[in-house]
Amino acid sequence: MGAIVEVTSPTFEEAVLEQSYQMPVVIDFYAQWCGPCQMLKPLLEKLTQEYEFTLAKVDIDQSPELARIYHVEGVPDVKVAVKGEMFNGFVGMLDEGQLRSFLEQLNLKSQFEEALAELATIRTTGDRRQLQEKYAELLRQYPDRPQLLLDAAQFYLSQKEFDEAIALLDRIDPLQKPYGDQAQAVRSLMEFHQTVAELSPDSEADELYLAGAKAAIAGDYEAGLAQFLALVQCDRKYRADAGRKSMLTLFNLLGNDHPLTQTYRKQLMQTLY
Repeated sequence: MGAIVEVTSPTFEEAVLEQSYQMPVVIDFYAQWCGPCQMLKPLLEKLTQEYEFTLAKVDIDQSPELARIYHVEGVPDVKVAVKGEMFNGFVGMLDEGQLRSFLEQLNLKSQFEEALAELATIRTTGDRRQLQEKYAELLRQYPDRPQLLLDAAQFYLSQKEFDEAIALLDRIDPLQKPYGDQAQAVRSLMEFHQTVAELSPDSEADELYLAGAKAAIAGDYEAGLAQFLALVQCDRKYRADAGRKSMLTLFNLLGNDHPLTQTYRKQLMQTLY
């Protein structure tokens, strides 16, 4: 976790330059009358809760000499101090994703991303109890992170704790891209659970759909996509185009940039057209 300080000319050397020997200092030159500054401020403050850096805020109207010394011509102007040296950062407004990329360029690691990596490590051990305890801990610490909510919902879904999974999915804004689409995809995974529990296959199409559903539940999305594609090729009308719809569900779950999405979307288009 980082820190936030208000800085003026008398405190700049200690609060910024000296502090930068301990950790990077991100200096936000701002003005009260500046709209983009007021939009950037809460985003930077939020990220100090996750990354190890000091956010030093400088009001250029209160400290015009600092703005002059560091050549601030427009606000917001964000600069960086590392080991006593000042570097240019960016001028203007960035969204949260762009700010994260900026911090990563400073070799700063996100505590949240480290926590997700720890979850992935626990997941490989198969220790369900430890995994559940870790999810509970992180959900208390990061209650509004859609990536974590999705991950946790899939975990509870795999445990057939459907009410818990739905409660987590309900906390994700359906209009927030890409998380809203992914949340809907996770809801669709529940139908696969129902299929596995109820379907007694008596045709090739049934076998393909059941195999795809089992693979999707197990998290083997490549195998699931392969089975659902085979179903599209076998019987397009099966369960009102269930093969194609199931592939779209997994595409949404994986995201448009995932290699599996790109590969199987192309194969699906070739099959359909």
